[in-house]
Amino acid sequence: MARTAELAQNGHVRHALNQNNVKNIATTKNGFHNKVVKNGTSTGTRPQRRGEDSFEQAPMHVAVLTYIGFGIVTLFGYFRDFLRAVGLEKCHVAQERDEQKDFVPLYQDFENFYTRNLYMRVRDNWNRPICSVPGPVFDLMERVTDDYNWTYRLTGKTIKNVINMGSYNYLGFAENNADFLQTVADKLSKYGAGVCGTRQELGNLSIHEELEQLVAEFLGVESSLTFGMGFATNSMNIPALVGKGCLILSDELNHASLVLGARLSAATIRVFKHNNMQSLEKLLREAVSSGQPRTHRPWKKILILVEGIYSMEGSLVRLPEIIALKKKYKAYLFLDEAHSIGAVGPSGRGVVEHFGVDPRDVDVLMGTFTKSFGAAGGYIAGKKELVDYLRTYSHSAVYGSAMSPPITEQIIRAMKCIMGADGTKEGHQRVQQLVENVRYFRSRLQEMGFIIYGNVDSPVIPLLLYLPGKVVAFSRTMLQKNIGVVVVGFPATPITEARARFCVSAAHTRPMLDKVLQALNETGDLLRVKFSRHRPSLRPALYDETDYELDS
Repeated sequence: MARTAELAQNGHVRHALNQNNVKNIATTKNGFHNKVVKNGTSTGTRPQRRGEDSFEQAPMHVAVLTYIGFGIVTLFGYFRDFLRAVGLEKCHVAQERDEQKDFVPLYQDFENFYTRNLYMRVRDNWNRPICSVPGPVFDLMERVTDDYNWTYRLTGKTIKNVINMGSYNYLGFAENNADFLQTVADKLSKYGAGVCGTRQELGNLSIHEELEQLVAEFLGVESSLTFGMGFATNSMNIPALVGKGCLILSDELNHASLVLGARLSAATIRVFKHNNMQSLEKLLREAVSSGQPRTHRPWKKILILVEGIYSMEGSLVRLPEIIALKKKYKAYLFLDEAHSIGAVGPSGRGVVEHFGVDPRDVDVLMGTFTKSFGAAGGYIAGKKELVDYLRTYSHSAVYGSAMSPPITEQIIRAMKCIMGADGTKEGHQRVQQLVENVRYFRSRLQEMGFIIYGNVDSPVIPLLLYLPGKVVAFSRTMLQKNIGVVVVGFPATPITEARARFCVSAAHTRPMLDKVLQALNETGDLLRVKFSRHRPSLRPALYDETDYELDS
């Protein structure tokens, strides 16, 4: 790849001028156009307005009570540590052996404080074992604990038909319909369950190449490369693209796989505020004008890392604006569409289609098959030169085991269904049903008075609970109503923004959603978590103080 420090004279880019040499000012606040525009070559679908992300501010007393709640459980944690130290309470946590007390400690006592004193008290809300297909409903194995969540035992009973509001089964392809899965069963019979080798040795099958051709066609790019693990698709490929002397500009809310890949690359990492174009442009301008620290040499590459849908916030990337900035400053763009591919866009082709931008404007398209496709693995797509380079230099491609044949076939059959290549409209209907379900569920939650985050088109819907005690009570109460939810708290979220995260699926029927909404309404009143007052957010505003131009 070419070096990316070359800009116009004095590091500035001239504005696009119309025929009368007047700057095109068809933009409104936050960079939105007051007319429909397209960025680059049309993808054949009408671009959609992004819509504002919702980040409503909670009342002040909620934040205060949240801090007080964490303070109380922390004090009790120290008190219980004292009881364990004097032998009044049994210590279940791993400890150093007496004969190794002079060694470098294997277990850091302070680092384990949160786990043994806070997490263990509420561990029953996570890692629940299911015993069925994780479709719109699933069966849950009942378990109990006799030592306050340190260990569990199964009772042998099963909780039947729990409504699944936590799996990433956006299009409902996590299913056990024998007719739909016949081709998958055939591939399992023909090739077996595993390849037992890498693609570069004896693990390259014809269906792997068929899948890569299909992915490239689906995304509208030259070529693609698939991997057996979605997390490794990011963490093992970013180090192959950038290294020492390169600069990574990463959104502050990027997924752990992107963060790990950036750290493994040895490149310099700078973080910009979430979806804030002013913050991103400031870093780009400084990078181009100042270059590398001390030497001030130009950066070899500048790579922008963003996600299509942010999995904990439910917000959509500001893709047209980011593309305009990366063109202006001659940077590269890495777009992670793990949650957006299949889930947004008129035909399920992700945020690139949703905004009507040219896929060629995104240098590295990444996505996973673990969500909308009901399978496993991930892909990197883009120019043929990029893919050929990664086939040789990506650790995941060189050393990782090839994708399982039945998993490969599952992805192929799901993707063909979405594209309509199977001769049916099933895929299109699922995409449209997901849109309807998402907008219905979001609007009802807002009417009830809950604070929810994210974009109106995002199937990831975080519902803010804030207080640690209410998070635990919420999860347990919903399970009593036969509804499975995912709750998330610190350190996975900011300490004052614990939440329940709902993932809506096209497989959810309207009666299912109504049952969940009724349970949420009752639980919200019981726990008093309807905090919405429709106040504006205190998060950094997305200013329009940038001087880039969208393609028109």
